[in-house]
Amino acid sequence: MYTTLISAPQLQALLQSGQPCMVFDCSFELMQPGAGEQQYQQAHIPGAVRADLDRHLSAAKTALDAASGGRHPLPSRETFAAWLGSIGFGNTMQAVVYDRQGANYCGRLWWMLKWGGHEAVAVLDGGLQAWQAHGGATETGPTSKDGAPASTSKYLLTPEKTALIATEKIANQLGHPSQNLVDARGTPRFKGEVEPLDPVAGHIPGALNRPFNLNVDADGKFKPAAELRAEFDALLAGRDPATVVHMCGSGVSAVPNLIAMEVAGLGRTALYAGSWSAWCSDSQRPMAQG
Repeated sequence: MYTTLISAPQLQALLQSGQPCMVFDCSFELMQPGAGEQQYQQAHIPGAVRADLDRHLSAAKTALDAASGGRHPLPSRETFAAWLGSIGFGNTMQAVVYDRQGANYCGRLWWMLKWGGHEAVAVLDGGLQAWQAHGGATETGPTSKDGAPASTSKYLLTPEKTALIATEKIANQLGHPSQNLVDARGTPRFKGEVEPLDPVAGHIPGALNRPFNLNVDADGKFKPAAELRAEFDALLAGRDPATVVHMCGSGVSAVPNLIAMEVAGLGRTALYAGSWSAWCSDSQRPMAQG
C-alpha cells in the first residue's frame, strides 16, 4: 500500500500487477479553470479519471452542506463519497493522484481521500512529467463520458484520517502555542504586497510562511525526507510539529506542505481548508501585513 508518494516505476509495476487501482488526473490552472481539462484531453495516463478542482473536489457555490468556507469550499464527506461511487472507486482500491503543477492540485484529492477514511492514496512523485520521462504511455481524449469509467460502486465512508480545522477554532486558538499556522502562499501575497484573488491582502497574525513550491526540486519531485525535515525544523524553530495547521488562499496549495511534513517523518498535520479567503471574509478578524 502506498500512502504518501509513489514513483513512476512503482506505478508502472502496480498497474501491471493487476491490483485494484484507480489513477486520477487532477491537473488544473487557477487563473484558467478550463486549462486542466484541456491538458487532460491532450495527454493523460491510460485509464486515468479526471478529477477537476472546481467540478469534483469543491462544493458547488449553492451547496448548503459544504464542509468549509473559502473560495474552494470542501464538499461534504457524503457528497464526496457519492462522487467516488459514481466513478467506480471502491474502498479496497489503491488511489494514485497526479497533476502537472508540482502536486499543487492532486494534493487536494490525496487529502480528501484521507479525510474520507481512505489510507491507500499516494501522489505520483514528479507528476505526469515524471511518468513520461520514465517512458510511461499516455492517451488522449476522455476515457469515457466525463473521463470517468462507466461502472459504479458504493464508497463507504470510514473515520477521518486527517484533521480539518474550522475558522472558529483558528480564531479561538490564535496566538496559543497549541496552534501554529503555516501559510503556503507565495511570500508577496503572504506579506500583503499583492493580492490577485481575495478582497483583502495580508495574513493571519503569527502565521509562518512556507511557499508550497519549496517542497519540490527542479524536476518537480519532492525533496529527500532529510532535506525536508531540516527545512521544516528551521521554519518551526522549536515549535511542536504536531501543533501545525496548514493554510493558503483557499486550502488547496496548503496540502503539499502537509504531505512534505509527512514525508519528512514529522507526522500528519492539520488543514485549515477555508484558509485566507475564509478568514478575510470577516473584516472584524485580526489581519497582518509585512
